Amino acid sequence: MDLLHSNGVLIIQHLQRDYRAYQDFLNFMSHVGDPRNIFSIYFPLWFQLNQVVGTKMIWVAVIGDWFNLMFKWILFGHRPYWWVQETMIYPNQSSPCLEQFPITCETGPGSPSGHAMGSSCVWYLMVTAALSYTVRWKDKSAVTLHRLTWSFLWSIFWIIQISVCISRVFIATHFPHQVILGVFAGILVAEAFEHTRAIQTASFRMYMKTNLFLFVFALGFYLVLKLLDIDLLWSVPKAKKWCANPDWINIDTTPFAGLVRNLGALFGLGLGINSEMFVTSCKGKNSCKMSFRILCIAASLATLQLYNFVKIPTHTECLFYILSFCKSAAMPLTVVALVPYCVHSLMRTTEKKLN
Repeated sequence: MDLLHSNGVLIIQHLQRDYRAYQDFLNFMSHVGDPRNIFSIYFPLWFQLNQVVGTKMIWVAVIGDWFNLMFKWILFGHRPYWWVQETMIYPNQSSPCLEQFPITCETGPGSPSGHAMGSSCVWYLMVTAALSYTVRWKDKSAVTLHRLTWSFLWSIFWIIQISVCISRVFIATHFPHQVILGVFAGILVAEAFEHTRAIQTASFRMYMKTNLFLFVFALGFYLVLKLLDIDLLWSVPKAKKWCANPDWINIDTTPFAGLVRNLGALFGLGLGINSEMFVTSCKGKNSCKMSFRILCIAASLATLQLYNFVKIPTHTECLFYILSFCKSAAMPLTVVALVPYCVHSLMRTTEKKLN
């Protein structure tokens, strides 16, 4: 692994030295690959356009991120910004100098990359969903258009994935092999859910059972290894020790923070889809109207952006996890039930006045 890591450091140095002019773009692409965008941007857009795809998106994101956590705990992957400080392969204390950025100091293990995995799984899902509309075209000109669309969308997919991967390597938070592993792991998770139909008819009880299983398995795995004197949070002290600026350390990047956030999102989706408000609004006569969908998308995106202004206190770890769960649950619940019900009620009131 030292050979793989040392070659990765050379690539990071090359990117930081020769592609400095693209720093703003690469930082932006790192934000594009942030798994939290799935819940605040991609999901609100897709759920109103196609509820099957929107539902699948949350499941893919949650299960994919859970597998990412398991892989990270099993693989014990180092991150470049602390590895160069602790490795003994460089003689006479001549360790390479890697520049750090405000988004460099993530506290979890590095392999596979969560950004690369989350980005690839959700973009794979979106591309395949978009192509499913064009594959039904039968006439000759439509087949040609489908092929052009296929080439265009998959080109966009790989451009985004490569850009996200390069950005994560550039900021020295991942080695190249970690982002490559993340991309292909994300594709595998998304492809697996292409053949999983049961999630579309899952009851709230099923959502609760899934949440409970994911939480108990992860916590049990952590506690068993802790009894064996294996600390799965070994990366947190390293991040705190070697981060260039203590203010860049964020509790939101710890392994359990991601787990709690995802469990909250799945709980919120299950609660919303099985609510009376969802049935009344998204299964009613207004649900087929384009005006209803556009209003829901706009209102959902605006409301979720307001959620970003809600800052969760981090001084107490237990309180942070509880509030993070509640905030994450509120986001899909807002998109699935609260906003559509409000829009439905508004449209119904307007129609009554007109009549």
